[in-house]
Amino acid sequence: MVKVDRQVRQMYLAYARALVDQRADLDAADDDGMDINLPVFSVGQVGRLADIHPQTLRQYDRLGLIVPRRTDGGARRYSLRDVDRLCQAQRLSQDESINLAGVTRILALAEENRQLRRQLRRSRRPAGSVVFAADSDGEVSEVERYEARSWRESSAVTRRSGSDGRRMPATISHSRSLVVWGVRRG
Repeated sequence: MVKVDRQVRQMYLAYARALVDQRADLDAADDDGMDINLPVFSVGQVGRLADIHPQTLRQYDRLGLIVPRRTDGGARRYSLRDVDRLCQAQRLSQDESINLAGVTRILALAEENRQLRRQLRRSRRPAGSVVFAADSDGEVSEVERYEARSWRESSAVTRRSGSDGRRMPATISHSRSLVVWGVRRG
């Protein structure tokens, strides 16, 4: 599990509040460069945020409706995506009187639709505008070239040379260790 510093945690908490209040959505969070899958919230935090009893959250986990990641000790950790799914599930079940099987199907279709919109937006970007970053666990994510550039400018960057003299990827300190390399698209 990735350690998240206090300042980053506060930023994610503010975004989660905006999701709960329907002032933001996952597409905006993704476009703003947030890792919507980063597990940062405990059961208690999510319960307070969304005004849901922690036992309900545990029940949703057992039913497979919202399945958070687990720490090494087994504690549940929720991401922005989980918070968004939870809010949608609550609205569908309480406001629309849809049963949990229906909610599960609707959420799956909504996520598929969101992913397709994301792919469409990203396919419209100019060639070479995207780079990929890998964290210390080897998880790869796509970031905008300008984000990678701002990380380079604002963070300590070390460049290594391989045994053959070629330049290796830069290691960038940005809330967690990232290795960034450019990829041409198109």
